[in-house]
Amino acid sequence: MKKYLIKVNQNQYEVEVVEVKPGAIAPVQTRKTLETPKPKTSTSETKVKENNAAQNGKKVIAPMPGNVMKVLVAPGEQVKKEQKLLVFESMKMENELTSPFEGTVMQINTSEGSVMSAGQLLLVIA
Repeated sequence: MKKYLIKVNQNQYEVEVVEVKPGAIAPVQTRKTLETPKPKTSTSETKVKENNAAQNGKKVIAPMPGNVMKVLVAPGEQVKKEQKLLVFESMKMENELTSPFEGTVMQINTSEGSVMSAGQLLLVIA
């Protein structure tokens, strides 16, 4: 039996797949919705800084959960639309997160080797 996480219309489901031989009756199980893990809370001072930077720029959020392998930009760096921002591993695949807009990197809220959750604020670009 193998387990998979599947996202459909903003809802995440855990699915178990069983190999069934021809003529056999497959067992049926109900599905349950999994909540997306929330990022760890930080100190109030850090939250104030994050909120100020986020208000002054555009947010780049994690499209899916994964492990950050490389951060390719630094605060203060100019980025162009579609420029690679970071490389992350998710579902045993290496993925690249690109910038959805041009601007200057104001803040980086992740680091190499860290775990990111879906919807987590990763960078702020102004």
